[in-house]
Amino acid sequence: MIIVVRPDATEDQIEHIKQKLQEHGLQAHVSKGTERTIIGAIGDERILRSVPVEAIPGVEAVHPILKPYKPASREFKQENTIIDLGGVAIGGRIIPVMAGPCAVENAELTLQVADEVKKAGAGCLRGGAFKPRTSPYSFQGLGEEGLQYLAEAGKRTGLPVVTEVMDPRDMDVIVKYADVVQIGTRNMQNFRLMKEVGNYDKPVLLKRGLSATIKEWLMSAEYVMSEGNHNVMLCERGIRTYETATRNTLDLSAVPVLKELTHLPVVVDPSHAVGRWDLVAPMAKAAVAAGADGLIIEVHPNPEEALSDGEQSLKPALFAQLMEELRPIAAAVGREI
Repeated sequence: MIIVVRPDATEDQIEHIKQKLQEHGLQAHVSKGTERTIIGAIGDERILRSVPVEAIPGVEAVHPILKPYKPASREFKQENTIIDLGGVAIGGRIIPVMAGPCAVENAELTLQVADEVKKAGAGCLRGGAFKPRTSPYSFQGLGEEGLQYLAEAGKRTGLPVVTEVMDPRDMDVIVKYADVVQIGTRNMQNFRLMKEVGNYDKPVLLKRGLSATIKEWLMSAEYVMSEGNHNVMLCERGIRTYETATRNTLDLSAVPVLKELTHLPVVVDPSHAVGRWDLVAPMAKAAVAAGADGLIIEVHPNPEEALSDGEQSLKPALFAQLMEELRPIAAAVGREI
């Protein structure tokens, strides 16, 4: 439920409301807007119905959240959430671009790509140290060694690092090196992993599942947020359809739909969606026009020799050209790259 606090309520009264909710085993999340303060009460609906919240001093009104997802919903929070990705804000006027190799292959390549994408204007460095692959015989990533290369490149360039987690047991080592934790499409409904990630104070990039509905996607975000971590970004990366001309079908309609349903930032990954380097640029431009809050794009200096997803990676020069072409599109919709 949403508890609307009276305009003249004191800090002591707000704290008292929180304590009352917590006494009944409910989570209390305070959101202070420009005009009003609201408190989101999250927990068992049977308990919520039994608590006389309107009788607590400082409470003006109580409204139920009708959506099955609670903290992620627009009912819970009207203002767009802006998340700090290690010094880069996402969800505001500026649209950060996360760029880098699909998989971290070695130190030299990682540093080279980091320098190139930084020079072109990227806001974050992405790279996989743990790689979920369809075939068990494909390159699976370098693990902690790869994380060390990412951290070194991030430190040198000043770019926050985005990398994927596959196993709850790897969280401690990943948060040691990375600024943003990515949940890949195959793990969107790995609820044990969702809950574990929710226990850490790290921004989360949650990719849409291969065949997930928007409702299912938002419910996965709930698993993270229910554990206390509300710094969640949603990443549209294409869904599986009958079409075979592209790797997946990029559902750009999801961007404006999500903007209506949730306050969370929405990122688009055109690389994994189309699976072809020549289609990445047009879909990245379309994503910005559709209202995306960020992009994640794969960049590799020699795609023919890439150990993972070379066919969808842009060479650094093409990435720099794309960044230039994105800027007037962003300006046309009132944003910046």
